[in-house]
Amino acid sequence: MRVAIAGAGAVGRSIAGELLENGHEVLLIDKAPTAISVERVPQAEWLLADACEITSLDEAALQRCNVVIAATGDDKVNLVVSLLAKTEYGVPRVVARVNNPKNEWLFNESWGVDVAVSTPRLMSALVEEAVSVGDLVRLLRFSHGDANLVELTLPPEAALAGTRVGDVEWPEDTSLVTIIRGTRVLTPSGDDFLEAGDELLFVAAQAREEQLEDLLSLRREDAAG
Repeated sequence: MRVAIAGAGAVGRSIAGELLENGHEVLLIDKAPTAISVERVPQAEWLLADACEITSLDEAALQRCNVVIAATGDDKVNLVVSLLAKTEYGVPRVVARVNNPKNEWLFNESWGVDVAVSTPRLMSALVEEAVSVGDLVRLLRFSHGDANLVELTLPPEAALAGTRVGDVEWPEDTSLVTIIRGTRVLTPSGDDFLEAGDELLFVAAQAREEQLEDLLSLRREDAAG
């Protein structure tokens, strides 16, 4: 997979390193000469250019990229890069960094963004996830399709504890993608049983989140009543 990253700061370099370790091709783009630190990520391609300029993106051959990541520290730049990547070059997957949570509402498919990642929001979500049992926590927002990655830890008294995954009537537009049980990460099948304390990760439409939370938080005594 070929990935272009706009922004070669600490965030961009860190993402590049992870992707390279996983065997992907990476191009780092930055207009600041001081950001071009080839020795820090020597396996990557580097381009000194303004990622908001069409000529620069032509030089980067963005049309050959499977993914573009707008990872600069400027939300305006990230939006422009996302829009150009999607509309001018037809990049299949565009991921954008949100620096100011107040701007998060802009990072949607209208600006070419498939996935918006807000570091402050993600950090607060991870804190909630660590201490919340029975409450739905939104971890990540997928702008395209209005879907979110959400997590809920099944409480001890949950009515669904001991139930087969295939027997649960999940809300529409929701998909159980992972069960984290202790140190194990399970890909759920219809024959797996849910257990109290399971961390359940779903991709769910935002309109279904409340319904999903109600279902997972239902207690045995309330279900019996």
